[in-house]
This record gives sequence, C-alpha cells and structure tokens, in this order.
Amino acid sequence: MRDLSAEERALWAKVVATVQPLRAMPAVVEFAEPEPEAPAPARKGRVPPARPAPPPPPKPKPQPGTTLDGTWDRRLSRGLVSPDFTVDLHGHHLASAYDLLDDSLDRAIASGARVILLITGKPPKGEPPIARGRIRAAVGDWLAASPYAGSIAAVRGAHPRHGGVGALYIVLRRRR
Repeated sequence: MRDLSAEERALWAKVVATVQPLRAMPAVVEFAEPEPEAPAPARKGRVPPARPAPPPPPKPKPQPGTTLDGTWDRRLSRGLVSPDFTVDLHGHHLASAYDLLDDSLDRAIASGARVILLITGKPPKGEPPIARGRIRAAVGDWLAASPYAGSIAAVRGAHPRHGGVGALYIVLRRRR
C-alpha cells in the first residue's frame, strides 16, 4: 500500500470533517506518518534450518471391522467366501443370544475358523432399516466389548446367498 501525498492528506481531512458520525466519536482523526522500515540485515553463511515438523499423531488401534484389505472385501461382497462356522440367533432373547455368540466365538477361534456367518434375522418387511431387531442392534457392541475383540479382523454385511441384511460375516484374524 502506498503512502498518501500532502495534497491527498489535506483532501482526506476535508472529507473527514464533513462526515457526521452515527455515534459519538473523537472529533479529530490524525494520520500518523509511517516510519520507514529498516532494511533487513544481510545474512552471512547458511540460513538456519526451519523447525522440524511435529511428529504425526500415533495411529489409532484398529477396531474390529476396520482391518480388511480390498481383496477380502471384494470376495465378501460377491459372496465368494464360504463361512467356516455358522451361528443362528433366531428365537433367542438378548441374554441367551449373547451367551451363544460368546460360546460360538470361543469354539470358532479354537477350531481355527476364519469366517463366521452370524444370522440375526431380517427386519420386518415395510419397516425402515432403523427399526431392526434388538439382537442385530446389540451385536456391534457385544463384539467390541467381548474378550475376543482382538481376534476379530472385520464385521461385514452378508451376501444375499448367505442371508443378506439378516446376517453378518465375522472375519477372524489369522493366527500367528
């Protein structure tokens, strides 16, 4: 931005004198002469390096359901995976369904299964997907809080040939 000349400052002072403020303000507005900037001192030698960037935040611990690669996801979405173990929760109440799921996870892990088909049941026809059953709504929390959460690599919706919206695939981590 350039500085105003003496003539421009005089003209601006006349304009300011004719303006009526909306609120009470100081009557005189003075312009301060800008101080000339001192030239930056010449640097000799190398320029000091910039501060290093802060380290990236640590990666969050993977939660069950987030650690599959694209190949697994494609195979699951196309129904090309056959479950090693099936758990059917039809006809169970919340407590008995939880016990059965916990027991089944224990047996599946012990037997070396890799994919479990968990059948929870389809929601009634004509109702929005939010109005799903209580067991289906609780499965995610049960799996995350179970002692087997570290053994679960992912939870995905099942292919229509295995039950579609009424079932889930639980993919277990490979044993090392």
